[in-house]
Amino acid sequence: MEDEELLLKQLPHSAEAEQAVLGSMLIDPRCIPDVIEQLRAEDFYLRQNRDIYETIYSMFNYSLTIDPVTVLDNMRQHGVYDETQSRGYILQLMDTTPTAANVKEYVDIMKDKTLLRHIAQTAGELMDMVRQGTDMGQDVLEAAEQRIYSIRQGRASRGLTPISTVLIDVYDRLSELAASDSLVPGLSTGLGDLDMAISGLNKSDLILLAARPGMGKTSMALNILLHAGKFSGKSVAFFSLEMSREQLALRLISNESFVDNKKLVTGKLSENDWEKVAAAADALNRTKILIDDDSTVTVADINAKCRRIEDLGLVVIDYLQLMQSSGGRQYSGENRQQAVADISRALKIMAKELNVPVLCLSQLSRAAEGRTNKRPMLSDLRESGAIEQDADIVMFIYREDYYEKESENHNLAECIIAKNRHGETGTVELQWLPEFTTFSSIDRRHSEY
Repeated sequence: MEDEELLLKQLPHSAEAEQAVLGSMLIDPRCIPDVIEQLRAEDFYLRQNRDIYETIYSMFNYSLTIDPVTVLDNMRQHGVYDETQSRGYILQLMDTTPTAANVKEYVDIMKDKTLLRHIAQTAGELMDMVRQGTDMGQDVLEAAEQRIYSIRQGRASRGLTPISTVLIDVYDRLSELAASDSLVPGLSTGLGDLDMAISGLNKSDLILLAARPGMGKTSMALNILLHAGKFSGKSVAFFSLEMSREQLALRLISNESFVDNKKLVTGKLSENDWEKVAAAADALNRTKILIDDDSTVTVADINAKCRRIEDLGLVVIDYLQLMQSSGGRQYSGENRQQAVADISRALKIMAKELNVPVLCLSQLSRAAEGRTNKRPMLSDLRESGAIEQDADIVMFIYREDYYEKESENHNLAECIIAKNRHGETGTVELQWLPEFTTFSSIDRRHSEY
């Protein structure tokens, strides 16, 4: 009876599959790279099997010869050798493995058992949260979605990771970049000079685009969204808390067709304009651009919606100060600064979890209006210094002719890169095309700011 209870408490695993994988690696070392690509040490439930796998994994990293004798010797050096059992167990692994040719099937069985273990562990943790009764239902639901999504993405284990494992991932990323034809490692913005300055939009980055009202931050965000939607081949999501989806669609059509935005708003279109609009609509139909105009959305809502998007490449949010804090917390007016701090932190965590760039728009305070030089600074970010802290990149849009109508720099915009974790700060000059509410690159190179 006690034995049966002990078996029920054990998490799902297959001792036979684990032994067959290790036996295959010892019988035919040629299969080792394929196994290491698929499995991690935590995929082995039984401690003895995990010790052997970690030994083989370490030897493979150092390009050492792998066979039963060398594996036993390395186990002895690393203190995981049992004089009474290890040698006999290694021989048993080789004897009980039918053939190394089926190693992929054995790996699949192990991965399925690992998945079941992660699900069981998550279910247990969630039940503990419910029993304790200290968390609100919304918090438990968010935790459940977050953890299930992590399991689905293969990132269920969040413990300490050996540097050897991290280095393999880094090496794979470097090889991928070396083989790529792209000049920048991240997703292109469609603005060449800006791409070179910030290395594109990189995975897990929180990019903040801030400006005073009317400077064109929504227009730039739509520029970037449209370019990513057309050329990345991935799904891109735009969450608008200010404009309706119909307004956004009109702006996108204007950007794509180069038909004056005023004509689209009034419907006064010529035959040639209609042709351009039809061509633009066809081009937009072929993209995977998704729009959400729920004005009450929270970071938790955005996170949950994005988890369900297949092959997500970019998330754009317009804009931060309109968002409500997550998790059911309510803040009074004087604590709005804390609410914005919570939101910006949640956005950074979301960018890491989804492993995509998150472009968030933000308003600036009126502080710049009182200065002689009205170019924005980091201290102008409204309501919270936490935004500056959490963001990987902070960019400001500034147009001199917005303040000085007679300025010589007519329709010249500056994209001021005030913070950049991937390189230097500076200023990129862009052309502002007001009739199409869009930005474009110009020939002049960016200068230091």
